[in-house]
Amino acid sequence: MINLVPPKVSIIVPVYNVENYLAKCLDSLMNQTLQNIEVLVINDGSKDNSEKIIQQYAQQYPEKIKAFSKENGGLSDARNFGIDRATGDFIGFVDSDDYVTETMFEEMVTLAEKYQSKMVICNIQKVDQHGNITQKLTQIPNMPEEIILKDNFSVFSDLSYFACNKLFQKELFDQKRFKKGVHFEDIQLIPQLLLACENIAQTQNFHYQYLERTDSISKTHTEKGLDILKAVEDVESIFEKSQYSEKKRELKNFQIFEGVYSFLAYLAFVKSDEVFYDMANKLEIFMKDRNLKLKDILNYSRFDKNYLLSLPLKKKIFYLLFFAGQKKMIRKLM
Repeated sequence: MINLVPPKVSIIVPVYNVENYLAKCLDSLMNQTLQNIEVLVINDGSKDNSEKIIQQYAQQYPEKIKAFSKENGGLSDARNFGIDRATGDFIGFVDSDDYVTETMFEEMVTLAEKYQSKMVICNIQKVDQHGNITQKLTQIPNMPEEIILKDNFSVFSDLSYFACNKLFQKELFDQKRFKKGVHFEDIQLIPQLLLACENIAQTQNFHYQYLERTDSISKTHTEKGLDILKAVEDVESIFEKSQYSEKKRELKNFQIFEGVYSFLAYLAFVKSDEVFYDMANKLEIFMKDRNLKLKDILNYSRFDKNYLLSLPLKKKIFYLLFFAGQKKMIRKLM
């Protein structure tokens, strides 16, 4: 019998060539303690057996799984496809090679309703292919369940803008979608959604399990990294029109964390000298245009701890050499 009660949560799962991981992902969603969910599984032009697996689950769980198949359009396009068809009060995103704890969506909906929050955040842990935890990523340390943004707006610049460890009230997407055809679409969109919130809620539970795959081909770091700077630019324009537009210090810290540190973390793995120097020059223009001074970058604190000092030695050296203008020395060391 088909459930006629409207779903509380729509969970969007884009799928592309993940036949080895998809069942574990879907099992974790079918085992949710929150029963009133719909799972929109979007096959984005997979060439492996992913479609066969999707159909098996759709037949087994017709009351929960909505299966779709479309031409390949990339992650943003698949997520937008799901948003357009979601009927729940809330929307969540799960990548198809990851999985979640069985209480994730029940707890996050409870928090959303308790605090009337449009966005709820949980912690992430990285796991290997045997399920062993390799790293715990606490998202917002030392803050309460409910965070009033006007009083704690530092979270805007300190937050990691993953889509998958968050629950969103559907209305946040009324005028917003992921930008198609770009990398780092989360950095481009999720801060814009945060700017539409009065408060957010969080749990310290590590509900989201991010799989570090050993079989994936090493990602090639290319000039696509420049999309990080474009994402920051897009957020800047929305920030100026937002209710938080007077909070210039937090905007500057966002520019430093995402536009400088996140960009450099990507740049460190660019193999081509030509691309490296071109991207480095564009970063310097980005910093100059925004009057991001070296002392501001070196003094940037994330969750009340100096960010640079908190990093591993190898990263510290890379950043400091870059800031000292020693790009050629960096290339020799790499």
